Amino acid sequence: MNLWLWILIACGLAYLTKLSGYFVPAKLLRSPRMMRVAGTMTIGLLASLTVVNAVASGQSLAFDARLGALASGAVALWLRAPFLVVVIVGSAAAACLRLLGWR
Repeated sequence: MNLWLWILIACGLAYLTKLSGYFVPAKLLRSPRMMRVAGTMTIGLLASLTVVNAVASGQSLAFDARLGALASGAVALWLRAPFLVVVIVGSAAAACLRLLGWR
């Protein structure tokens, strides 16, 4: 099988997965437990995506300025800074670390 066939199969499976969500009873979706689980899974997925993007470079680990930016952004969040300030602090930390030669 060639690549395009696998891509079409993956697209079809993704569509069927999304379509199957319409068959879940509304009563199940409104339960407090389901809302709590969905909220927790969202936080976990976003946190893992952030960490993977911060320390991965291809198929290897990279400890560079992105890790320092993530740490400084985490400190800004811990100090309850607004989101825009967190982004500015993280980017400034990455720029300073790259200026200092930590690529």
